[in-house]
Amino acid sequence: MNQRFTVFFTVAFVSIFFGSCLHSNIGGADFRYSPNHIQLSTVKDLYRFLTYDEKRYPLISAHRGGPMPGFPENAIETFENSFRYQPLIIECDVRMSKDSVLVLMHDETLDRTTTGSGKIHETDFAALRKMRLKDPEGKATNYRIPTLDEALKWGKGKVVFTIDVKRGVPYAAVIEAIRRNNAAAYSVVITYSADEAAAVHQLAPNIMISASIRSTDDLLRLGDRNVPDNRLVAFVGTSEASPQLYDRLHGHGILCILGTMGNLDKQAATRGDTVYVGLVERGADILSTDRPIEAGKALNAYRNRHKLTSPFTK
Repeated sequence: MNQRFTVFFTVAFVSIFFGSCLHSNIGGADFRYSPNHIQLSTVKDLYRFLTYDEKRYPLISAHRGGPMPGFPENAIETFENSFRYQPLIIECDVRMSKDSVLVLMHDETLDRTTTGSGKIHETDFAALRKMRLKDPEGKATNYRIPTLDEALKWGKGKVVFTIDVKRGVPYAAVIEAIRRNNAAAYSVVITYSADEAAAVHQLAPNIMISASIRSTDDLLRLGDRNVPDNRLVAFVGTSEASPQLYDRLHGHGILCILGTMGNLDKQAATRGDTVYVGLVERGADILSTDRPIEAGKALNAYRNRHKLTSPFTK
């Protein structure tokens, strides 16, 4: 075999091998590895991307990053896996170690999602770093607990984060991490009351806020506290909002996040993933889901059918 043929054969083999590896079968469907970046250079880009209009580009938010077998919740490796399939919002959770390091973790304790035990706020970061993360089936992986800084550095030019700040973690510390990593253009801070939203806005007037808005009164309370509409996305809950609330929020230019994790995801798994399309058609703009691959495939078909595009997705 001459040298030229050897080189040709090697290149062809590598191309075929890696091409096949960039496909995976999830949920019985074939998906091509195709990263879809959300590229936002400035905070003004984020405002534009997350402002409602009639041609809005509906999105998936991967709850806790989109865990699945082999991929733990709140792990950068899981974010990377979820990001492969679609333009994506990553919902993640932040807690603080004993020595004040911001880490990604949902629970107050370590037992469910790591090989360690005890409370996070009673554990130094060095000890946290030695633990391995468990996937949803409870199997230990080789992945470690990431810091918020590491996640923000990874996400630049790729995704938008919605950051769930857990009890006991100062909003000021999270905002400082966002600023330290120049991440305001792709970060949204989650709040659960008008007072919390106002506190975040006072600390950082340019930061986008996810506010819990389940009624017109909730929207009025935010206005009374001088939180501008163009700094808000609305979390309307885990059941569908009324058409009147969707219309009111859209009239203010506010996108609506509907949490499908739980009953609505179960409905889609039972009745078919077109359930997700119905939720969007009735007013939801962002679906926060535990089934980001399946929901994303349904929304991608919807976007293609209606020829919906965004200048910020690549």
